[in-house]
Amino acid sequence: MSDVLLKYLPEHAVPACFELIKVNSVHLKIVNERVTRHGDYRRHPDGFHQITVNASLNKYRFLITLIHEIAHLVAFEKYGRNIKPHGDEWKLTFQKMMVPFIRPEVFPSQLLPLLARHFRNPKASSDTDATLSLALKQFDPVNDKNYIFEIPYGSTFRIHNGKIFKKIALRTKRYECIELQTGRIYLFNPNAEVELLPS
Repeated sequence: MSDVLLKYLPEHAVPACFELIKVNSVHLKIVNERVTRHGDYRRHPDGFHQITVNASLNKYRFLITLIHEIAHLVAFEKYGRNIKPHGDEWKLTFQKMMVPFIRPEVFPSQLLPLLARHFRNPKASSDTDATLSLALKQFDPVNDKNYIFEIPYGSTFRIHNGKIFKKIALRTKRYECIELQTGRIYLFNPNAEVELLPS
């Protein structure tokens, strides 16, 4: 198992992650990419804990996602099943579990201050922290995607389901875009990944 983890995680994170997987009896499944999420945790009716993480994530995002999902399991076991999935109990658990990893042997030095800031109050997804998300993106394998906030107004782009939009305006924190086929207006997070189309 630790040999497999070495392929997906920073080397110095492997022993601690292997231990967390063992201690919490996690069945870890590394799966082909799902667009909507990086990972998830499910407790099966027989008490079996399954965590899935996308194989396509870079090592640093994979580590954050794995600990995020194990934190769900640990928080539910400690505080009961009625807590909010991303409530205070989960945040506290996630923070505590990430602390041993936020060090230069595990993460590149340019990520450390961003991680320290993010984990003061972790969000349901590291993607909602645009600064951290952008910093993590630079470690992705070659990626032909752009973030919405990077592309010029008036440009057209395609999203994962094939729909084509034009970027129109910024509305508070989200970008207003029009779907070309229907004329409907949609709001996008600044760091939604899209495929820029030639103008």
